[in-house]
Amino acid sequence: MRVPLSWLRECVDLPAAVTAQEVADQLTAAGLKLESITSHGHDVKNVVVGEVLEIEELTGFKKPIRHCKVEVGEAAPREIVCGATNFAAGDRVPVVLPGGVLPGGFEVGARKTYGRMSEGMICSERELGLGDDHGGIMVLPEGTPIGADVVELLGLRDDVLELEITPDIGYALSIRGVAREVATAFGVPFRDPAAVEPPAETEQSWPASIADETACDRFVLRRVTGFDPAAQSPLWMRVRLTRAGMRPVSLAVDITNYLMLELGQPLHAFDGAKLTGPVVVRRARAGERLETLDHVVRDLDPDDILITDESGPISMAGTMGGLQTEISEGSTDIVIEAAHFSATGISRESRRHNLVSEASKRFERGVDRELPLVASWRAVSLLAELGGATVQPGVTHAEVDVTPARIAIPASHPGDIAGLPYSKETVVHRLEQVGCVVTDGADPTVRSGGVDPTGVVTGGELAARLAVTGDDMITVTPPSWRPDLTDPNDLAEEVIRLEGYEKLPSVLPKAPAGAGLTEGQRLRRRVGRALAEAGYVEVLAYPFISADDFDRLQLPADDARRRAMRLSNPLAEDEPLMRTTLLPGLLKVLVRNAGRGFADVALFETGAVYRPREGAPSVAPVLGVERRPTADELASIEEALPDQPIRVAAVLAGEFERSGWWGAGRQASWADAVQAARLIAGEAGLELSITADQHEPWHPGRCAALYLGDTLIGHAGELHPRVVEAYGLPPRTAALELELTRLEAALTGPVDAPAISSYPIATQDVALVVPDFTPVADVEAALRDGAGELLESVRLFDVYAGEQVGEGNKSLAYSLRFRAPDRTLTVEETTAARDAAVALAADRVGAHLRTS
Repeated sequence: MRVPLSWLRECVDLPAAVTAQEVADQLTAAGLKLESITSHGHDVKNVVVGEVLEIEELTGFKKPIRHCKVEVGEAAPREIVCGATNFAAGDRVPVVLPGGVLPGGFEVGARKTYGRMSEGMICSERELGLGDDHGGIMVLPEGTPIGADVVELLGLRDDVLELEITPDIGYALSIRGVAREVATAFGVPFRDPAAVEPPAETEQSWPASIADETACDRFVLRRVTGFDPAAQSPLWMRVRLTRAGMRPVSLAVDITNYLMLELGQPLHAFDGAKLTGPVVVRRARAGERLETLDHVVRDLDPDDILITDESGPISMAGTMGGLQTEISEGSTDIVIEAAHFSATGISRESRRHNLVSEASKRFERGVDRELPLVASWRAVSLLAELGGATVQPGVTHAEVDVTPARIAIPASHPGDIAGLPYSKETVVHRLEQVGCVVTDGADPTVRSGGVDPTGVVTGGELAARLAVTGDDMITVTPPSWRPDLTDPNDLAEEVIRLEGYEKLPSVLPKAPAGAGLTEGQRLRRRVGRALAEAGYVEVLAYPFISADDFDRLQLPADDARRRAMRLSNPLAEDEPLMRTTLLPGLLKVLVRNAGRGFADVALFETGAVYRPREGAPSVAPVLGVERRPTADELASIEEALPDQPIRVAAVLAGEFERSGWWGAGRQASWADAVQAARLIAGEAGLELSITADQHEPWHPGRCAALYLGDTLIGHAGELHPRVVEAYGLPPRTAALELELTRLEAALTGPVDAPAISSYPIATQDVALVVPDFTPVADVEAALRDGAGELLESVRLFDVYAGEQVGEGNKSLAYSLRFRAPDRTLTVEETTAARDAAVALAADRVGAHLRTS
């Protein structure tokens, strides 16, 4: 919302010395966000009104050139060369004299051009900073004083405050609303531009009715005839519209836009000659269409709010008018419409059609229900005053009875919320400044919930209880222009913000004893740090996927991961599902990086996946906010929620160990994905058992199942070539995904620091020959179990397959480290432990010592 300071001053008695920055500071303190302050015309000087006396057309040039004599109130006329042709002798025009300055610091001097001396410049609207019209010279009204200062005459010097209006303060989308805030902030009188008393009318100006009371509760029509279509909007109106960010169009349209900006009430002008029969406000019917003013034919939804006549829809209420009844260059019969439409209805209609207008912005935030009569009267009055129209007697006023909201609260409630005591007089004064009507006592029929610390209670029960405890109750009726005030806490917020947020005490909360991170949270942080130290980069991918992702992952038709929660209002129509696996998001991030030239990538993500429960409702119930949900209602919500286990996933491609001057690097492989899974489990103090598996989307020959005991916690390995092709991934991309929630369940509590032995290590190496199909994990498990408690670690350092071990065999070389906590081990002890380990391996997997 752009607010010219000069327009504000018409409604507020601001001291002359108050600057735009001071006004902005006060509005910011009151909760209105300032975007910018733009100054206009402060650098303009030496621009006066001149009268064109003579015009000589110069020939011999590629474009029209005119040599003009212009009277500017000096001893002799000025000679000025001009290229515009839209003015004639006798016209009054703005003239920049030599030494003058135009907006932007553009200086004008006397110079010889086109063979003639030019002593200044005749200006267009754009050159004066009044708009974008550069089609010709700005012609001033007849009788404008010659020699008058154009800056003062046109009000060129002004400051415009641009405010960001949040959805809860729709009243500030008007000069009226902002001026009320400024008057309150500076403690000066406020002149309400809506304080106009329309004449009492008994006749209808045009037959109209409301067919759907949920769509509209007030609808007003007024009519003028004999309007002059050639009448121009006055300069002051065009200047204000331009400063406020709107483009002047025509007098009738400009008047509706001007009043919308001033009052906050959107208006619409119909060509009365194009209306047929009674006007009805209703919802759309199946199959109806409307061509709107932007020349787009729109298919209407049954929930759309329409203004119709006997011909059908003529306007999308509160959003955009129809082309059929628009004001044209020959319109002389004009019907002005002002209404109060459903805020939610207009909001949905605007978003449904992707059609956001200045009117819809205001209606969806809530407008003053009492404005339509006043705004429509002011509109027809201006049409008569500026356009020569005749106001027809009568007014159409269709309305639905609406009971004003009333809220009962203790006068101490704002102070209780703020942690700062406010007197009852202060509370009442601030609420009255907002426009509320405040009376003592509590009406038992009004709302009083939301302030009881034991729970939400409505009606007279809370009022009676507070009366017994001595709390001083007041009943507040919010003003019609504040439909956002519906709850005791809304009123508390008004008192607090007007008293000043800067007065609120800054008190640090006390940390409760024993609080801190849970074991699960600590594990997630340790896992993230460990993966980052191992060379992985953490990313946060979108939690939304498409059904096509399941196909690209080559998931079978009966795979549980295909059962996904569908969003009722997705951010993107092509990704309407909640993810059941972390891999699609990670793979898309990897593809994006590879496409940007980063071929060596190792990424990981930790987050929730969403797995629907069998038999759960597909849609969770939507509960109101007027009271606390019951246990059964909470249970019904919980029942509809999916399981949300926390998972960690990683993808890697390209070089995992970088090449450089030190030598060749190493390509990432399935083994790195498996090692990352071991690393994650190690942060939980747990050890995984790993077996070969076939599980999409991994390569069937390079897929490892990750077990913790008998519990499957994930998979790791190289992705299937079809998955690589479907996503456009680098060749041999590897990935892992495991469920941290299952790792957390296996935690036994805080990890105890292990006792560290000060005695030396004894190392024994063994090379075992086993069949080539034997899993390495099985061999390692046998060695661990056989070596006993003296074994500190076992490490595979070589794998060999060749003639020396025989066809169909492989050699696995292990380094066994032994250490005792209380003594130095002897050779006999370490040899016996090694032999026991080899013996158990021989028994379990058929291993034997390699002899060559």
